[in-house]
Amino acid sequence: MDIQREGVGRKKLIRRIGLITVAVVALGATTYALSRLKPAAPTVEGATLWYGSAKRGSMLRQVRGLGTLVPEEILLVPAANEGRVDKRVMLPGTKVSAGTIIIELSNQELMTALDDAKWAVKAAEAEMLDLKARLNREKLEQKSKTAQTQSEQVQAQLQYDRDDKLFKEGLAPNLTLMLSKAKAEELGHRLHVEEERLSGYDDIIAAQVEAKKVNIEKLRAAYDLKKKQVEDLHVRAGVDGVLQDLPVQVGQRVTLGTVLAKVSQPWKLKTELKIPETQMNEIRIGMEAEVDTRNGVIKGQVSRIDPAAVNGTVTVDIRLLGDLPQGARPDLSVDGTIEIEKLTDVLYVERPVIGQANATVGLFRVNPDGKEAERVQVKFGRSSVNTIEVVTGLKLGDKVVLSDMSQWDAHNRVRLN
Repeated sequence: MDIQREGVGRKKLIRRIGLITVAVVALGATTYALSRLKPAAPTVEGATLWYGSAKRGSMLRQVRGLGTLVPEEILLVPAANEGRVDKRVMLPGTKVSAGTIIIELSNQELMTALDDAKWAVKAAEAEMLDLKARLNREKLEQKSKTAQTQSEQVQAQLQYDRDDKLFKEGLAPNLTLMLSKAKAEELGHRLHVEEERLSGYDDIIAAQVEAKKVNIEKLRAAYDLKKKQVEDLHVRAGVDGVLQDLPVQVGQRVTLGTVLAKVSQPWKLKTELKIPETQMNEIRIGMEAEVDTRNGVIKGQVSRIDPAAVNGTVTVDIRLLGDLPQGARPDLSVDGTIEIEKLTDVLYVERPVIGQANATVGLFRVNPDGKEAERVQVKFGRSSVNTIEVVTGLKLGDKVVLSDMSQWDAHNRVRLN
């Protein structure tokens, strides 16, 4: 027969409560222990990162900007007269000399005016020849008249001398003597007048011929002007260089002053750099610069700073001091750096992706074993294109990650694989 056991249920309940209590305590202890553990560091592929080391020494501060090579001067070739474009003799990109014809214009009205001016000069020259012939003829007539008067005066003087002798001998009346004397005196006065008239003829001829010459010179100047205007229809480059632009087309009608072409001298180039306006406060005229044409580096000097900013950048002109490398041409894209100052005995590091001047940023510093990197707060000072000054947070020789680590902002430690 079965015997009833007393106290068995109570013992089971106590054992169950004990087990539950142990389980709860164990779970709490485990949770506490886990809470004290550091989170596992994420793993980063170390070969994909960009590193740099803190160094001490001289640091050259520079500002970089993109730009283009442009001619120092561009000669605009304007139309000297109205006309129609008949022919574009040269095309952009062609080398030209000062006398090279680049465009042919036509102007029928100007050609007609040139012919009119030419015939006006010929007519005036013919009139002057006719005037000279007429004046010389009149001079000869005056000479003849003077000679005739002289002959008559000599005859009258001889008649007077004869009548005077006869009067003294009583062979001629006084009246005859007086008449001979009056005639001799009259012809003497006439001879004097004719001689003065003859002597003044050269001045008269010279004055009238000079007046004609002035008129001819005036007409010839008008002719030369028309001739030059016609010659200017053959539009020339004006300087040695390269034809940069030809903004007119055949058949186009152009007015006086219209720009027909642009000529540049590719061996006289400068660089226009676009510098962010936030970096302009330290740039001064005269600072040294370097321009990289991707086919050579040229030394330069800041020659002009634009007074206004456009789209967040300021244009800075760099005067090139060295010889241009092969392939340098107008509108070529270049990189330029301007030297601000040279710092001595400073702690610096290569500029990280997130590094800004006078800012404090978190960088991952690589541990000596190279297996992990911990985040440290680094305060930066003055910056350059590729380097930046370290004020605090790093010491000489520290190796840091310079790559963008923003995806690990939630972690202060990473493992380097």
